[in-house]
Amino acid sequence: MKIEPFLLERNQSLYENLVQFNLTESGIHPLSLKDVLSAAELGELTELSLGYGFTNGNPVLRGAIAQHYGRGFNDENVLITNGSAEANFAVIWSLIEPGDEVVVMLPNYMLVWGVLRAFGAVVKPFHLREDLGWAPDLDELRKALSARTKMIVVCNPNNPTGAVLDRATMEAIAALAREYGSYILSDEIYRGSEFDGTECLSFAEIYESAIVCSGLSKAMALPGLRIGWIAGPKSVIASCWHRHDYTTISTSILSQYVAAKVMEPERRAKILNSGRELLRRNLTVFDHWLAQHGNLFRFVAPKASGMAFVRYALKMNSTALVERLRREKSVFVVAGDWFGMDGYLRFGIGAPTDTLSQGLQLTSELIREIP
Repeated sequence: MKIEPFLLERNQSLYENLVQFNLTESGIHPLSLKDVLSAAELGELTELSLGYGFTNGNPVLRGAIAQHYGRGFNDENVLITNGSAEANFAVIWSLIEPGDEVVVMLPNYMLVWGVLRAFGAVVKPFHLREDLGWAPDLDELRKALSARTKMIVVCNPNNPTGAVLDRATMEAIAALAREYGSYILSDEIYRGSEFDGTECLSFAEIYESAIVCSGLSKAMALPGLRIGWIAGPKSVIASCWHRHDYTTISTSILSQYVAAKVMEPERRAKILNSGRELLRRNLTVFDHWLAQHGNLFRFVAPKASGMAFVRYALKMNSTALVERLRREKSVFVVAGDWFGMDGYLRFGIGAPTDTLSQGLQLTSELIREIP
């Protein structure tokens, strides 16, 4: 089986720890254990026996996650995985056979795109349109569907645009999936990072054959825990658990302990609210920076997530621009090329405000040096 390079992740892995100003991250600046656990809980953590625990995830943690999806979900509707990356992989491995048609929202986190193609799926795109405020082209979606469509893949809130689907659009997508008997696979890793403080709907709340992949890495600012999950119909969860036995078997018992604590309603709300405050502050900083450059950038402001996706008017390939910015200014941002969208840049605005401000100032220096 051949699989294409995952440009975003490979480039981040190569350089994100070697630059002074890393603005490639799409989530909230990571928290520490001291930020989320009490002294007593930190003590309990050191006393845990380092066994496997529940390979499908601690029932308390799974139950805490299930309550966010309604439809009578309980712990049997949830599987804990090593990040949302394993979650997405396990779902595709469980459900997709060579020749199955899958319709994928673009732009998107390209893991799903690459894995689908490696498994032999026939992958068809439908696009978010900048002229619609990064809303989807539903006519394009309908035209892409057929009796062979096994799955519709969405990312909501979206990576890299930060757009959020409204209820009417979600219900329209669900109606199309129902008409064609297709699953909806919804990457909802940014749910909870909405700037207006109102948590968006999950597809699991409106469609009976929705499968949600999510985790603690982005809105919850805890990527180092590597806790993700799949939430969906029990039959799908059972199939994914079967695959999980062949991949990582289980997640860290230490991470599951912390995850169960941070998913307690009051603590979760506190973490999300703190992240939103940082994002709102940083979006103002970013808006002021854009204004200094006149018409060089075109920008539809995100409604959620820790990133800003902008189109630029420089006559330079996005990967070349990003590499020059990294080499000459030690600032690292994401090239639109890595999403198949040259002419765009993705800036991480979930970084500490000082880091963001200094990184943007250095980016301005480079821009002034380009003819």
